[in-house]
Amino acid sequence: MPEAVKTYVRVVETVNRGVGRFAMYILYVMMAILAWSTISKITPWPSIWTLEMAQFAMVAYFMLGGPYSLQLDSNVRMDLLYHRWSPRTRAWVDAFSIFALLFYLGVLLYGAVESTVYSIEYAERSPTAWRPYLWPIKVIMCVAVLLMLLQAIAFFFRDLAKIRGEEI
Repeated sequence: MPEAVKTYVRVVETVNRGVGRFAMYILYVMMAILAWSTISKITPWPSIWTLEMAQFAMVAYFMLGGPYSLQLDSNVRMDLLYHRWSPRTRAWVDAFSIFALLFYLGVLLYGAVESTVYSIEYAERSPTAWRPYLWPIKVIMCVAVLLMLLQAIAFFFRDLAKIRGEEI
């Protein structure tokens, strides 16, 4: 494989590893928010922001951890025949089927960017009592989908290398 492709795969996987490891700590943020929610119920100052903020933290945790989960191959795969195939056959099937994932992620990214632009233009807010702006979580979702798309392309290059008998 060309050195540029190898560099691309290494950079994307390094970035996704870093973002994924950072995302692991968002779970603690969410737990702290929910703990505060529980404590604030017995104080004279109840919090109206905790439930929605915990939901935002969960979305960030889930979305930013997705590319790292894909990189670790910890996603769910329907494994009726896959485990019986040779690594080269698996690479052929993965290289072919990755196009469906790339199409899906491309459409998802397009919709996410459109929704984020709308949210920023019109200062979209949540229809709850707290009324937070929605653009920050939408930007996080766009970044996460982009990282997932880049990781899928890196997988495609890895599969091509495997088909050629090389490793990246």
